[in-house]
Amino acid sequence: METLSIGLFLASVIIYSAKAKNNKYFFILVLFFLGVYILLNLIRVASNYFTGAGINDSVLYTVTSSLTGAGLGKYIMPFAGFLLTSVLVFALMSWLLLAKKSGRGRTSYGLMALIMAIAAVITTPASAEIAGLVKSQLASGNTDFNRYYKSPNKKIEGKRPNLIYIYAESLERTYFDQDNFSGLTTELNGQKENSIDFSNTIQLPGTGYTIAGMVASQCGIPLFAPFDGNASSSVSTFYPQNTCLGDILHDSGYATYFYQGADLAFAGKGLFLKSHGFEHLYGLNELKDLVKDPDYRNEWGWYDDTLLDLVYDKFIELSQNNQRFALFALTVDTHHPDGYISQSCINRSYRYDNEENSSLSAVACSQEHIAKLIQKIRQSAYFKNTVIVVSSDHLAMNNTAYDILNKLDRKDLFFVIRGDGQDRQVNDVKRSTLDNGATVLDVLGGDNVLGLGRSSLSNTSLSTSLSNIDEKITSWIPDVIRQWNFPTKIKKYQIDVNDKTIGFSGVKFKIPLILKIDRNAIQPMFDVYLSVPLKQQLAKLNAKDKFLWIDDCNKMADVWDASLSQVTSYCVAIGNLSTQPQIVKIDSDVYRGKVSFKKMPQGDEAQFEQTVGRLNFTEPTTN
Repeated sequence: METLSIGLFLASVIIYSAKAKNNKYFFILVLFFLGVYILLNLIRVASNYFTGAGINDSVLYTVTSSLTGAGLGKYIMPFAGFLLTSVLVFALMSWLLLAKKSGRGRTSYGLMALIMAIAAVITTPASAEIAGLVKSQLASGNTDFNRYYKSPNKKIEGKRPNLIYIYAESLERTYFDQDNFSGLTTELNGQKENSIDFSNTIQLPGTGYTIAGMVASQCGIPLFAPFDGNASSSVSTFYPQNTCLGDILHDSGYATYFYQGADLAFAGKGLFLKSHGFEHLYGLNELKDLVKDPDYRNEWGWYDDTLLDLVYDKFIELSQNNQRFALFALTVDTHHPDGYISQSCINRSYRYDNEENSSLSAVACSQEHIAKLIQKIRQSAYFKNTVIVVSSDHLAMNNTAYDILNKLDRKDLFFVIRGDGQDRQVNDVKRSTLDNGATVLDVLGGDNVLGLGRSSLSNTSLSTSLSNIDEKITSWIPDVIRQWNFPTKIKKYQIDVNDKTIGFSGVKFKIPLILKIDRNAIQPMFDVYLSVPLKQQLAKLNAKDKFLWIDDCNKMADVWDASLSQVTSYCVAIGNLSTQPQIVKIDSDVYRGKVSFKKMPQGDEAQFEQTVGRLNFTEPTTN
């Protein structure tokens, strides 16, 4: 389809410029659809550079969630190159279409060029990928979700050993294939050989990026955010009605810790962990007073050698205090596009086909640090009461080894080392990362089900029992989204100015925000990174759409009431765009209000046009 789409694009340009008669309507339409084609493919190329899999749920989630702390430096120049190339292609195409001489050609060729331009848009893979995302989000759901979703026992009644759980960024099991990557993972492979090794762990939809992989492994469900995706960084809790591994550990008396070198705010990881039983979170900012060298870091945060040394120190401290604990860690040095090499590695370089490969070098380095941590724990006096889990958070994305990996049978990494003397075992039953949490629970002495996950030691994975597991997961997207428990009605609300939140129907959202209020649905719109300003989001509503908008009063001043420009507090506007809304100034730390549209005056088309114009108005910049 991609070759066909490119051919249609080129044919449209050539036929119009060489054969078509000048016609401004055909010109505008052909230029428009060819421009759409270029824009769609710019988005796809940029997305593919990040994911290696085009426009998928990870792109939707990541760009509409918090990007705070993201190591974007390596993506700026490639994206600038994509953008510049697209602009040049569009300029060249426009010049070719405009270069026609009047009086030549036939109108029928203009129509043919237009049809080909439309066909190019329809057949480009970008259109299919975007359509697939939209379709999955708008589906009505599959009622058999509840048949397969299982809530686990909320406490572990067994021995309850201490837990070390290492998420190895993008460190998939494929790297351990010695026939293709000889000597790449020697140190960690040595540790894996003395473990319960789950060798057939697949990746399912909604689990293919870091936060999604964490949610899958701890809650037994894929990560699908509401369609606008912003809720992940602006809602006060994350999958509030689901029981996850962290909740069970906490309720079973474990002190729960999470360490990573990157910023906890990125992609809502901190929010997820706080929502599900984790008491102590350490990321880029929290560790800055503990690291030996504050200047030794990469674009994402602290290198793996720094992080894992701190993890070991915490392991010893907690063990010496005779405190039951679960200590999770997430590495970062193997992050795409080409990884990072820490200073203390022995394996600082890896060659493939006689050429050094930066991503494989990062793998060789990072696995060495993970193996070193495991070995130190094994040699400690506290190993007998410890379970060590090592897993990839997801399959590697588009890195410098991606083409090599895609030629192989790709699997995720998941192995368990038990300090109680469990014999080595290779478990090759088909399973997915959704099963990781249930398997860990089983090892610790707890239940053997967790959401859609099943223990691979004493139960059967849905990946085995359902032959169409990928299609099932996709059909369950609306059911999974409902796990966010977004309210559908609002009557009373409470605004906490100090916490910058609004609470209603048992849920809190961060402010500022807009709530679009329908009869049986509430759609929140947030002011987050990469989103358009709230005023412009509000301007997209229809004349009769009801809304509640909470923001700085001066943001509403030039729309409805100039006197609000002098007010330094929050205001609440309730109404629709075709009337003058009710505006209330918040003059206390905690404000309680009611939502009612019964006394709203009749709308006016002129008022609507005026309001939309004011919302879309942008103040001119001054030098």
